[in-house]
Order: sequence, then structure tokens, then C-alpha cells
Amino acid sequence: MEITEINQYHLRYEMSDPFRPAWKPGFEQTEHEVLLFELETDAGISGVTTASGFAGRMDYLELAEMFLVGEDPREVEKLVEKMDPLNLWGPRPWHFEVALWDIKGKEADKPIYELLGGSSDPIPAYASTGERQGVEDRLDYVRDRVEEGFEAVKLRCHGEDPTPDLEVAREVRSEFPDLTLMMDANMGWSVPMVDVEPWSFREALSVARELEDIGNVAWLEEPLDRRNYEGLSRLRERTDVPIAGGEFNNGVHQFREFIKQGSLDVLQPDAVLATGISGGKKVAAMADTNGLEFAPHTWNDGLGFVANLHMLAATDASWCEYPIDPPGWTPEARDFLLANPIVAEDGAVAPPDGPGLGVDLDWDRIESLDIS
Repeated sequence: MEITEINQYHLRYEMSDPFRPAWKPGFEQTEHEVLLFELETDAGISGVTTASGFAGRMDYLELAEMFLVGEDPREVEKLVEKMDPLNLWGPRPWHFEVALWDIKGKEADKPIYELLGGSSDPIPAYASTGERQGVEDRLDYVRDRVEEGFEAVKLRCHGEDPTPDLEVAREVRSEFPDLTLMMDANMGWSVPMVDVEPWSFREALSVARELEDIGNVAWLEEPLDRRNYEGLSRLRERTDVPIAGGEFNNGVHQFREFIKQGSLDVLQPDAVLATGISGGKKVAAMADTNGLEFAPHTWNDGLGFVANLHMLAATDASWCEYPIDPPGWTPEARDFLLANPIVAEDGAVAPPDGPGLGVDLDWDRIESLDIS
């Protein structure tokens, strides 16, 4: 089997309500922009993948063709190694690794997680917020999620003054004493043209100490830069709140460094952004060997979310992150290119059980939204 052609679709989906991501203060998102790639083969099987975080990088297609056309898509590890120069030239290779697995699963007529020895059991999910909101709005949100069966919620804590976010966490804890909470600082990476002063070690420690007092906090996510291995290690030593991170780190070797330096309690690779599915499975094994938690980041478009679901189903993951923050960020807005959105039931999410990624794309919508 050979890859014969790669098709690219540049999609812009108009959201019904604006979304105000915590990691981009002052920005109002009204469109969900995604690059969709379709890898065609001479066997009539196609694999799909997306690059939602890099929709403006139009050099993807030429580079992907250079490394992948004429190759056997079933040789996943070999092609990931071949694509390593992409890390030097610009786009990361992990998006395309997902499409290779999609082809491999479709040829075998099995879902990706089954090829990797996983199961279709539903994975406990936490409702993951994306906005910073006030107490009353966030309490309403939590009430809705608890009513839907979620037993954990992740809040956001970003910017120079985390006091309002910590007050939200305290009020949520007061009304829901048994609810597991996570707190995401989004200090691990910076957004272009967004001026946010990163926390100092002292500020990160102060937030961690506040979370200790709030109690039943599963982790504090990305309180320091993703490459500050030593600082994260010192922070971890001085707080009882577990420290999490890794969503934008690049490759398995960086997670090995987290472990070597004792930087994290919870490893959070993203199959699309950080490691690919194969690499994520390796990180999960490393976490298990070293007594750490494995809870991947999943904040992507629908295909990216599904790719991470397969990785979760093939590993011993602690939680599935379920991004939802209506009215802006809904399953429909997140999964707009899928024929049917991925829905959590009773606070858990099951991986699609069809061949490969196991989902159908809404090709009529894709063609109508393509601005390539």
C-alpha cells in the first residue's frame, strides 16, 4: 500500500456564540478554524487528521507530501522517524501520525484502540472549562455538569491576579464538597501577540498553597513554563497539590526529562500536539513505571479529541478531559466537522468503535466551509 495523494481543507466554522478563552485575555473567538488533511492510498483507503492549533501554517501540505507520498502508511514508527525534520522546519509531525493510524485501523477493520490492545470501556471524564468566569456563572455551569453525571470539573486560573479564580474555586467547593477539582493556569506556553506576564515561582507556590486549603484538588496544571523542569520540580516538592503539564511539549524525550527531574505528578501529552498516539502510549508506560498519573490533554477539534480518546482507551489513563463551556464551546462547535459530536454520558466518554478513528466526517459541511 502507498500514499498517493494528500488533500488539504482549510475550514472556518462560524460559532453560534462567542468564546473567550482564558489563555487569550481580551480575545473573543467567533470562528473555529481547522486544517483538515486526507491521506489517500492506492488501496482506496483514506486516513484523516487535523491541525486545529496551526490553521494558518499553509506550508503543511507541501512538507507532508515530501515526506509521505509514495510511502506505506502502515509503517507508522518508520514514518514518524522520517518526519522528525518537521520539528526543525516548522510544523510538528504528530498530526500526520494520527492519519496513518486511521488508515491502519481501516485496513484491519478495527478501531485504533483495539490495535493497541485497549478496550471500549467508557473513561471517567472531567468537564473542562475554557473561560474565566465569575462565581455565579461558574456555579451555574458546575450545577449543570453535576446534573449530567460529571464527578470532576477543571477551572481556569490565568493572568496576573488569580484571586477571582481562586474565589470561584472556593465557592464551588463550598457548594460541592465532594466534587473533584482541577485548576489550569495555562502558564506552560505563550500565545503570539498576547501579553501575559508568566507567574514567578513564588506566585505559583502561592496559588498551590491556596488550592491545598480548598482541598480535593486533583492537580494544578501548567503553573510554570513547560521547559522549566527544575522550577516545576521545586514547586512539586513544596506543595501537596499534584502538578500537571506537558500538553505542548514536543516528543517522548521531553516527558522523559519531566520524569528524570521529578517535575510532574501528572503527565498530559496530547496525541495531536505533543507525541502522536504511539508516543503517548510510551509516555503512559513511563508514567506507570514511575508511579505517576497519565491524563492527556484533549482540547482540540473533534478529530483531535477522537485521536486522544483512542490513546486513552489503549492506556491506563486517570481521566478523559471533556472540553465543554457553553454557550461558546459546545460539542457541536468543537466537533463541527464530524457527522455526530462526541457526547459524554453519565460523566464518562467511550471511544468510537468503528474502524480506524471510528467516526464519519460531514463532508457536505466540510466542502461548504473550505476556504483553501
